[in-house]
This record gives sequence, structure tokens and C-alpha cells, in this order.
Amino acid sequence: MEQFLTIPNGKKVTPTFTSSEAARRLKLLRDHMASENLEAVLFSSIHNINYFSDFLYCAFGRNYGLVVTQEKAVTISANIDGGQPYRRSNGENLVYTDWQKDNFFRAVRSEIANRKRIGVEFDHLTLQNHQKLIDALPEAEFSDIGASTMRMRMIKSDEEIDLIRHGAQIGDIGGAHCVEAIGENVPEYEVALHATRAMVREIAKRFPHGELMDSWTWFQSGLNTDGAHNPVTSRHIQKGDILSLNCFPMIAGYYTALERTLFLDHASDRHLELWEVNCKVHRRGLELIRPGARCCDIALELNEIYKEHDLLDRRTFGYGHSFGTLSHYYGREAGLELREDIETVLEPNMVVSMEPMIMLPEGMAGAGGYREHDILVIHETGAENITEFPFGPEHNIVPA
Repeated sequence: MEQFLTIPNGKKVTPTFTSSEAARRLKLLRDHMASENLEAVLFSSIHNINYFSDFLYCAFGRNYGLVVTQEKAVTISANIDGGQPYRRSNGENLVYTDWQKDNFFRAVRSEIANRKRIGVEFDHLTLQNHQKLIDALPEAEFSDIGASTMRMRMIKSDEEIDLIRHGAQIGDIGGAHCVEAIGENVPEYEVALHATRAMVREIAKRFPHGELMDSWTWFQSGLNTDGAHNPVTSRHIQKGDILSLNCFPMIAGYYTALERTLFLDHASDRHLELWEVNCKVHRRGLELIRPGARCCDIALELNEIYKEHDLLDRRTFGYGHSFGTLSHYYGREAGLELREDIETVLEPNMVVSMEPMIMLPEGMAGAGGYREHDILVIHETGAENITEFPFGPEHNIVPA
């Protein structure tokens, strides 16, 4: 039985980005490879393979790769996927079979044997797979490419920004459908389903050649609002509940988000007080996002507002992060997060969120999680907020 093969089944599909955009990314990578004397790069992460090839893989326990040299780019995919990786990839595609153990590494070797210096993603490579690469390519020296490619992805092209802008608009649509579905005794999952269906349909309408995968909604109520990533439950919404709306449209691996605090029918005085403080932090954060600002300085200034209200210890995470090819199960441009330990300077064509959150546990007055979230595009002289869904008590106390 063959160890690897090609399956050019059907024509290449309409890609997410133009051929010039795909070429720009590969040139950026190849210029870096030349400067670092890398003869080849092997990507293994979903985000980098997607970014440099337009193929979004579904691992399901198997290995995937993208080999880039100065001459070509080849995705390496599992036989279970048939011709889909070929159709979705900008470059060539090589398929490995299950008929022998570690055929993935044999396929990798077939593409980059005899290369002396190879870039890999140490932040994604397991110890087991690192050893298998050493065994497959004993003549090679491996060098980390993960941090460098993260910095490449942090600066968005105009085409990427246009896609992210669509995503923000679709998130707003999902938010409107969330509000439409909210009502007394309505379970969380019904609200989430209503929003997700609307977003998927809008993505299909705007991107008819794209794959429809991974869009989702976390709609949380009451105690379930205490975590930003808490899954949907069957809890039924009650009047006076604090609610957390979280809509995530996914377009070709590109994540966007809308997150809002809401209440059904009414909010207690303490809930309103805490909500207003978090909105104050959010508004100031939106003002601080501008070219030339350091991530850490934004975080430190916003901390002072929480300190004034004795709420700093109720913060649960950083104030925002980069956008691009990422999701809840892959990818993160960790160098562009609005946290006290990140000194990155904001530059034009970066895209970041402002998303302050505080949480008070059950038993305290005003208990619950409060979170607002907007997406901003950095320009030469300022920042553009591409989220339009309103926030705050004047907008988001939903009538019963």
C-alpha cells in the first residue's frame, strides 16, 4: 500500500484572498527564511497552515503540515480528507495514508530531505513529534519559526481587514438575534442557536465560495456568566438575570467577536453600579487604543479605574487581544495582548479588541460577570471601532 499520494480531485476553489495577497505572505516568509538561513519551514499549527496556504485543517488526532521552501509550498494532509485539502490550498498538496505508522513524517521527509536548517513551530510541536522529526531528518538542525510568524500575522493586510470588518458586522447581526430570542424561561441554548443560525446564513450569503465551519455563540445567564468561555447550558433565563452575549462568526479561520452584558427586565442598583464601572473602563480603553501606545501602558491605566472603585481584584483576564486567523481551539498572537507584561507598541494595520471584564461570585451583591467587547483597527492617526452594537444599561436591559 502506498505511503503517500496525490488526490487532485476537482478544480481549485475560489480562494479566500487574492493571489497577490497569498504571494505577499509567502514572500514575507521567504525573505525571513533567507535572512535566517532556513532552507525550509515545516508548519504544523492550524493558524499558520491556514495563514500561508488558505487550508484550514481538522486534525481529529492526525498530523498536518505545510512545507515551504524557496521553490514551492506543499500542504501535507491525511487520506481521510480526500481532495478537499488540494482544492482549498493555494499551492501543492501531498496526501499521506494510514497504512503504515508515521507516514506523515515520511511525507515530510520526501519534501525536505537533505535540507540542513529547517524552521518549525516549537510552541506547537509536541516532544513526541519533535523526536519523530529528528528521526526522519537526522541531518537537519531545527530552528523556531513560531514567534517570527506570529509577528508577521500581527500586521494585517487591507484584504484581511476587509474580511475582519465583515466578521464584525456579522457578529452584530448575531447579537441582534440574541436579543430577539431572549425572554423569561427561554433556555440559554435556544438563544445561542438563534444567533448562530443567523450568522452562518449571513456568512454563506457574503462568502458563497467559503466553507461554513466553527461559528458559534456562548450565551450565558446568571451564575454561568462568571467565565468568559463558559459553554451554553439548558438553564432558563429569569427576570433580573445578568446575561452575557458572546457571538463568534468564523470566516475562513478568521475569528471575530461581539460580547455584551445584558439584563432581562431589570437590574438591581448594585448590578447597575458595577456595570457602569465596567463600561467606564471600556470607554476609556477605546480612547487609549491608538498607534504608538504600548499594550502594557493601556492595561496599567485601566487598572487605575478599577482601583478607584475597589474592583481591581475582580478582573479576570487582559483587556484585549489581536484578531486574525485564530479560534477557541487554535491560534493566538500572544505578542499583541493588552496586558501588563506585553510591551508591544500598537502600529497601523493591527487589529485589537477592548474587552474589560470583572466577576463577583455568588453571594455578593451584584454577583455575575460583566464584559463588553469591541474590535478596533489601528490606522496612521487613530483607531477605528468596527463594532456597532451598543453597550451599557441605556441599551441592553431587555424588556421581558
